[in-house]
Amino acid sequence: QVQLVESGGGLVQAGESLRLSCAASGSIFSINAMGWYRQAPGKQRELVATITRGVTTNYADSVKGRFTISRDNAKNTVYLQMNNLKPEDTAVYYCNADIFPIPVRGSYDYWGQGTRVTVSS
Repeated sequence: QVQLVESGGGLVQAGESLRLSCAASGSIFSINAMGWYRQAPGKQRELVATITRGVTTNYADSVKGRFTISRDNAKNTVYLQMNNLKPEDTAVYYCNADIFPIPVRGSYDYWGQGTRVTVSS
């Protein structure tokens, strides 16, 4: 079955950087858009950044200029480079992908298990 496996979360100090990775595996025909979402304590899950297969990107206003989303289609992997991290970036970060599985009957949203990012002040 299709799975998304995330890595790269951890505990850092404000101003430091992290790079999150999310690799899709399984019986995959193709992957359309991929993205990162996050959920902070007491808040709803929110979009952080998305990237289409054509590498069009969009970002939440709160991360523009600090975060960069990218993808490697050959590896079925999406990345989130997070620079100048702030305490308000503390959240569980979830990988999301719109995937056509094999056999191809349509596309479906898949989610990773989440990786925690904690930024201390």
